[in-house]
Order: sequence, then structure tokens, then C-alpha cells
Amino acid sequence: MSPLLLRCSSGCLVTVLGSFSASRNKLVTQAAAASHLYYLRKTMHYLTEERGHPHSPDYRIYFKNSEGKYISPFHDIPLIAETEQYNDVPAKKPKKNESEVIFNMVVEVPRWSNAKMEIATKEPLNPIKQDVKKGKLRYVANIFPHKGYIWNYGAIPQTWEDPNHTDKDTKCCGDNDPIDVCEIGTQVCSPGQVIQVKVLGILAMIDEGEMDWKVIAINAEDPDAKSLNSIEDVRKSRPGHLEATVEWFRKYKVPDGKPENQFGFNGQFKDKDFAVEIIKSTHEHWRALVWKQTNSGGIECKNISCCESPFKCSADETKDVVQSAPAYGSAHPVSPEVDKWHFV
Repeated sequence: MSPLLLRCSSGCLVTVLGSFSASRNKLVTQAAAASHLYYLRKTMHYLTEERGHPHSPDYRIYFKNSEGKYISPFHDIPLIAETEQYNDVPAKKPKKNESEVIFNMVVEVPRWSNAKMEIATKEPLNPIKQDVKKGKLRYVANIFPHKGYIWNYGAIPQTWEDPNHTDKDTKCCGDNDPIDVCEIGTQVCSPGQVIQVKVLGILAMIDEGEMDWKVIAINAEDPDAKSLNSIEDVRKSRPGHLEATVEWFRKYKVPDGKPENQFGFNGQFKDKDFAVEIIKSTHEHWRALVWKQTNSGGIECKNISCCESPFKCSADETKDVVQSAPAYGSAHPVSPEVDKWHFV
């Protein structure tokens, strides 16, 4: 049995035992059996607050929950997206397929954009910021025929690729970040948007010797979500999409003078069940991180919802973090170099 986090009536995350891949129906039964205090949280609407100047090193996107409290998108947004009856509207029926778990995804980078936005794992409350290398803001190159990122790109909250853990298949250690997601739906999302996704498969990218899994998923509300249930469905209905994904990840650092990235499993995508097991493993690593059972490696674990976590803090503390950041201001200009084509 794998530990699973549910939210108790006090608003804290608590651990119960249950099958990670169980249906929502089973999750409800198991939680009720454990204690009447447990309940499955409704899908929340998250708000974002911008600070600093867009396209500058001080730009940040902070997150709030539906109560207006500042939260960490890394630690306070649940791994699994659950629904319950709300405003007299019945919850969605559980999926017939027990392996069909819907996950939350924090969108960092919209499709077709170039700014390398990411959850700031080493800053309090883990806002989204633009990555900086050698004092310069990072933008991914346009590798012909693509423009920027070719999917909505982001991360699954409450996961962590532990740099102290060696993957049994690739023999590589984790990259010290939440697990990445490539969302292939039709909507172009916004930075900071939280969506619910169906996992379809996973790619084992090796970035400078580090394990950097790339989950392939689709927004559960996308019109194509019902017909895309596996990595093979993507291969059949979207010819060339998976091949383009491998080529994008292989070459996207080459214009910066870096070598091509490598892949485990000869660059072949693994199926949905394999992907869910990897997500499960990274969730367990995250639990050890936020409960201070492993070396954090500089990761900032401040949160408001993990009851037993030594990093749990008050709403006033999180408010102080955000208010200490620069006020929102006008966007800085972006260099025309960002739009350059690269042929590699």
C-alpha cells in the first residue's frame, strides 16, 4: 500500500494508506474508513499575483488559494485532482479504468512562447520566475520548424526528482526539480494556470547526466481527452508529434553551445502505467523532502498545508514573503534575438 495525502477538516494534509492508482470511489471509501474528519477536496480555483517587471530578473508569479491565502504551488497544490459535490452539483463519476487518475499540473510556459519560466524551488513559496544563466534571462531557441515550446510546459506539484536517488533503469540521479509535464491539448495556457491532466506516457530524458523525466499528458477538459488514453493513441492520431517532442528535447540547448541531450530506453516513450509509477516514486521523494526526512539540497519547503511538516508556516508569514517582493511594474523590452530561427 502506498501513502496518499488527503486533506482533513482543519485544512491540513494528512497521510492515509491507499492504492495510488485507485479510483476516486475507492479513495472516498478508504478515507471515510480511516476517519470521519477526512474528505476529498473539491477542485480549487487558484489565483496568481504578479510581482516585479515581466521580462526582468525580478519578475515573480505568486499563488493564492480560493481563500486568498498565499501558497506554494510546489507544496500546497495537491498531486491528485479530486472533486466532491459542490453547490448542489454532483461530483463527476469515477473513471471505470482504475489506473485513470487525474493529476494537477502547474503551467509554467505556454505553448509557442520562449521565456524559460519555472517554479523557483529555492525561493520561499516557490513562485514562478524566469530562469537566469550567467546573468541573462533564459529563452529557448526556435529550432526550425518550431516556435518556442511546442506544448504547454509545466510541473506536477508535490513531486520531486531526488538528486540522491539513482533510477534503476537509467542509472542516473534526479535533477532536483518537480517532475516536468508536456501538455498536448488544444488550449494555449497561461503561466501560473493550474489544470487537471490525464497522463498518457513518459519520456526518459537525460540532461547532462541527470534524470529529467518528461510526462506526456492532456488537459482532462480538452475535446480530444476522451479519445487519447495512451501513448499509442497519440502516435496514431497525431503523426509526428512524439517524434517532434524527442527532437525538440534533443536539440533545444544546441544553439547555446551545449551538446545534444540523451535519452533512456533508446528515446522510446514508456506507457501510462510506467509514467504513473514514476510520478508515484517522485511523490514519495517529495514527502520525504517536505517532512525533512532527506537532504533538501537547498530546496525551499515553506508551506501552509502539510500539517506534520516542520516547514509549515502561517498565512501571515506567507503574506510577508510576497509583500517583500518588488511591486508589479511595466514589462521590460525583449531582445529581437529571441525570434531568431536556428537550423541544427
